[in-house]
Amino acid sequence: MERLSRKDAASGTELAALSDAQKAAIAEARQVCEARTAERRIMHQSALATTFEPEARAELDRQLRRDLERFAETCDRKIAEIRNAAS
Repeated sequence: MERLSRKDAASGTELAALSDAQKAAIAEARQVCEARTAERRIMHQSALATTFEPEARAELDRQLRRDLERFAETCDRKIAEIRNAAS
């Protein structure tokens, strides 16, 4: 950690200390993302159980990957907004 802190200081990047409210907001954003991810994975498994065609299963897999990427991007964006509010 110290090495990373020195590297950030050398590059001019500083992290502002987060307030308790911001930490709670970040934790909530991560929890929402995890919940959405878990829900989507359950839905995916359910859909796979009733789909037997390889092309249809591949499409379901692509949809799952796309949705998981979107959830992660949304979560990262929300966390960045919360962190930027600290500045």
